[in-house]
Amino acid sequence: MNKAITEGLALMPPAFVDGLGVWSSGNGTSGTATYAGAGNAAIVAADQDFGGCLELLKTQTTQYLRWMGQVPVQPGCYLRIRAKVKAVSGNLPAVRIAATPIDGLGAAITGLTESATPVTLTSYGEVVTIEAIVGSGNRTGNDMVWGTGPSFAHVGLDLTGPDGGTIRIDDIEVEDATEDFHRTMMDWIDVRDYGAIGDGVTDDTAAFEAADAASTGEEILVSDGTYYLADHVTFESRVRFEGTVTMPVDKRLTMTRNYDLPSYIDAFGDEAEAFKRALAVLFNFSDHAGLDMCGRRIELDGPLDVQAAVANKTTHAIRKVIRNGEIAANANSNWDLVTASSDGTYATSNPLQLSGVANVANIEVGSLVEGLGVGREVYVLDKNVGAQTLTLSKPLFDAVGTQPYTFTRFKYLLDFSGFASISRLVFDDVDFRCEGRASAVMLPPAGLILHFRDCFFTKPKDRGITSIGSGCQGLLVDRCQFISNEQSVDAQDRTSIGLNTNANDVKLRDNRAARMGTWAVIGGSGGIISGNHFFQGDDTTNGSRKAGLVLTQSNVKTLVVSNYIDNCFVEWTNEHDDDPDHNNEASFGGLTVTGNTFTANDVAAWFRWFVIKPHGSGHYIQGLNLSGNVFKALNGNVDRVEAVDTTHATLDLGRMRNCVVEGNTFNGIDQWCMNPVSLEFTQSSFQQVWTCDFSGYLPFGGRTRRVQSVVAESEIFSSSLQTLYEMPYVSTSEGASQDQVTLHWSSPCSGAVYVTTRMDNPT
Repeated sequence: MNKAITEGLALMPPAFVDGLGVWSSGNGTSGTATYAGAGNAAIVAADQDFGGCLELLKTQTTQYLRWMGQVPVQPGCYLRIRAKVKAVSGNLPAVRIAATPIDGLGAAITGLTESATPVTLTSYGEVVTIEAIVGSGNRTGNDMVWGTGPSFAHVGLDLTGPDGGTIRIDDIEVEDATEDFHRTMMDWIDVRDYGAIGDGVTDDTAAFEAADAASTGEEILVSDGTYYLADHVTFESRVRFEGTVTMPVDKRLTMTRNYDLPSYIDAFGDEAEAFKRALAVLFNFSDHAGLDMCGRRIELDGPLDVQAAVANKTTHAIRKVIRNGEIAANANSNWDLVTASSDGTYATSNPLQLSGVANVANIEVGSLVEGLGVGREVYVLDKNVGAQTLTLSKPLFDAVGTQPYTFTRFKYLLDFSGFASISRLVFDDVDFRCEGRASAVMLPPAGLILHFRDCFFTKPKDRGITSIGSGCQGLLVDRCQFISNEQSVDAQDRTSIGLNTNANDVKLRDNRAARMGTWAVIGGSGGIISGNHFFQGDDTTNGSRKAGLVLTQSNVKTLVVSNYIDNCFVEWTNEHDDDPDHNNEASFGGLTVTGNTFTANDVAAWFRWFVIKPHGSGHYIQGLNLSGNVFKALNGNVDRVEAVDTTHATLDLGRMRNCVVEGNTFNGIDQWCMNPVSLEFTQSSFQQVWTCDFSGYLPFGGRTRRVQSVVAESEIFSSSLQTLYEMPYVSTSEGASQDQVTLHWSSPCSGAVYVTTRMDNPT
């Protein structure tokens, strides 16, 4: 730094030959005597060493020489005062650099050091250079420490020692010496000092690298300007930006000491561009586990293709975290849906493919597939334009042959579909502000253990988290909020979906979802869905409701425990089975639904909280635990809590196995259900065959397949009023609906019994 250059400060006193009227024999302040016309001072026009110079006879104990002009003195700036002298005749004096500190009004300031160490002249004609530093800081090498009080200085020198000597003095010089203190005073290195131009055109890569290499702990300063970097640049030192940088999209700026989003915003000057650049470094730099957004809000004008931002890879499997910020969708047409349609041919021999798709070039990967026989949340995973084929995320349940399909591509704030695979990516405390314009996140086609924790999905237009393949394997969604953009829409008309999955081992825990169309469509097995509150009510009376949780695999090996399921229901289907009829595979089973609170208000009486919807014939329950739940209806009763949706098929009630429905609490429910069910039956007239009707109590319209016990609650009397001590034999699946049990006695009798029956075979 040199302020004579950078700020145009005038530091140099005039030459002596210009006149001695501005050179004081005192401290240099206004009114002091000058050397103009003085008998002991003269101008020498042509000295052999100095050219024009001042010849001065020492006549006082301390002979002062001060320029009466004002040299600016600023905090942090250090001035070097220099003069060349030589003894001519007489006694040999000592010479020292001196200066008078002056305040902003021109008055001298006392109490400060005004001179440096004197130098004694030892011979005649020898040219001796004397110099000293004056400045604000108490630093090694500063001869006159003045602090921040002085604003100016009257510079010059003093003659001390014996009187009577004559010396000649060359013109006094003053220069900015701050840069001599640079390495110990400043904690930064400016890239311009290492050749950076900052014109936005010249390649400044080498200068940036040189500045970083020169640092021994100092911060790198990218001063004002626009710096073009043609290649990758990695800073091993902290870096601070006053200017900005531009780079090709495939080059990375890596800041190892301050890797955070605000630093990248400072570097690139644009929030969205900065976020892309930071993501590129995150997926390429192993020294940092996460990108801290530091609470910043990123506003996107369109979907962010993360793979395009990273540019150099399509797979990643090292744990990375994106944390603490907002990503928002600005209003524009870039979020508009893209819809295409085309005929396609489906065959169960290749259940994840549509062939003969004439319009395949216009169908985007990641598009939602809709058509007859297509289950919910089926997406285009890949396409082959030449072969006119599409790869699907899930099979179709009833689409064999050729038919028209519609393909809708939602637009996502963050779209990972360009990757082949990503594993162990974590989003922590991120608010995806879709603002009713965009969807939130599209997962990569493949991967493992992606994690969303403490995130908000605010007003997604269509989807919150979308899986188009197996990138949801082991997906963790913890303590997140899903806030619908359809709050005022009647429940049955909502179309948004919080999330979907296709692969196994999903964990949804302690989340909250408000008035989505459907909160979660789960397409795999091995899931844990616990501690969530999802509610989908509206303000209508006797209103309809949609499923809040959809399980699309028949044998799910899944826990649904301790949730608050509010004004919506659990729907269990096999809609992603290309051959949905039961055919020697595991049927509906492996599901535990326990400890949940189910509630609904202002719903129609036919509303149900737990619905099984088989999409093919021959299916049955072979493992269900629906127990320990609370069911409560408000503002009107509900007929019962469970049902079979027979739109496509019904269950084979004769094959039910291991279906436990017990310990539930019913409030505002007209007909309770349980399995096993125990009822008391009283036969007042003498009959040999007693009919015990269990209709209504058996879940899912079940049959009385097994009787576990018959216990006499009173004496059993024969028609002759003799006590019978025998046991009856039973007949199950009696009556038109096969929901009755008959007790067969040896003779007509009366009394009361307690009968426990099951609608399943427990083994």
